[in-house]
Amino acid sequence: MLAPMKPSDLHFGPRDFEVPTGREPVRVTWLGTAGFAIEHAGTVVLIDPYLTRASIPRLLASPLRSDAAAVARHAPRAHAIVAGHTHFDHALDVPTIARRTGARVFGSRSCATLCRAEGVPEAQVTDVESSMRGEPARASVGPFELRFVPSVHSAFMLGRVPFPGDISDCEQVPLRAEKYRCGAVFGVELRVAGRCIYHLGSADLVDARAPGDVDLLLMCVAGWTTTARFTDRVMGAFRPRAILLSHWDDFFSPMGDGAKILPAMRLPRLVEGLTRVDPSVRLGALPLLGAVEL
Repeated sequence: MLAPMKPSDLHFGPRDFEVPTGREPVRVTWLGTAGFAIEHAGTVVLIDPYLTRASIPRLLASPLRSDAAAVARHAPRAHAIVAGHTHFDHALDVPTIARRTGARVFGSRSCATLCRAEGVPEAQVTDVESSMRGEPARASVGPFELRFVPSVHSAFMLGRVPFPGDISDCEQVPLRAEKYRCGAVFGVELRVAGRCIYHLGSADLVDARAPGDVDLLLMCVAGWTTTARFTDRVMGAFRPRAILLSHWDDFFSPMGDGAKILPAMRLPRLVEGLTRVDPSVRLGALPLLGAVEL
């Protein structure tokens, strides 16, 4: 039986990666859940930023409202926001951040519908799903080249994806948690300053779509145990040099409480599986709001 794991057992430090001499670093900050802020040369890209962290009683009692104070404190700047799918723990805060910062939003039709309903100007919203046309969509944001890759959500709820379907009608915003339907799912490849970073926002993938030789894989943990051959497929498809684990934390607890591992994530077993495939892979996690520089 594998021993229990603490977040500190896996922590990357801010200087664990080499930054080439003569260029600014690419800074990757974990916002909790599947959320990241990636910054280079003054440009900030947010992916799946969920900062409200509503409690379970709040989820059950009433529609969800974005915590404007948490957004202002933890996401003060953004030039682009990507929502890889539209469950509440990935998309709830996207419209609030977009309105506050003026950032461009890239997401599915469901994400576009949600943003429009919450007053995000049309010029800021890009429906990536509709522009894919069978191939990954692309966009440039400052020094970042983004590629949006079709993907799938893990089917961890009795063999089904939770809250499937699209957000097609949200005139009555705010929405209850179950109304944040999954929508289309995609991963995000970011190329910047000679680095390739890939965000896998749910613990499943379309193997043939994944880019190989990724410098840093931002890998969602939630649902991995119900995805067939997950560790072998991830390592074979991405061939990552390093993996930063995410979505292993109790996102029903406040930001101020720090990150707490959910036992159902079975992190020791996951780490064992990934390193069995490639013992040389660098593997770690970050404390809440912690960062690494590449």
